[in-house]
Amino acid sequence: MSTLRPDCTIDSLHALQQGSLPELIGVRIVALAQGTLTGKLAVRPQLLAPNGFLHAATVIGLADTCCGYACLAHLPEHARGFTTIELKSNFLGTCRAGTVRAVATAAHLGRSTHVWDASVFDPDGHTIALFRCTQMILN
Repeated sequence: MSTLRPDCTIDSLHALQQGSLPELIGVRIVALAQGTLTGKLAVRPQLLAPNGFLHAATVIGLADTCCGYACLAHLPEHARGFTTIELKSNFLGTCRAGTVRAVATAAHLGRSTHVWDASVFDPDGHTIALFRCTQMILN
């Protein structure tokens, strides 16, 4: 099983995202521990769909970023990186304002693949999405 890499920190993840999509949409990592990572995103008008609700791509961007950063933080010692090979999401609700939170949790931390689940919550703590992705570990 892969364990949390001591060289991967919240600060190093924030530095890594400079100039990329996670920075553009405003992802902020707030917790990192063995087998889990939590991120937040402030909902703003640019992240809404034309119907006024949080865009599905925004929710996926948050969940996928949290799972990806969690994978990176738990890469096996021999790994040189990873790539997502599958993802799925189910939407249970939405919101229009406030801060949404995603909690990524390891379902499988193998030598050649990782599977991560994320739950995304609205500002009141209601689950608005369930997300699962599989990453192939690159050696």
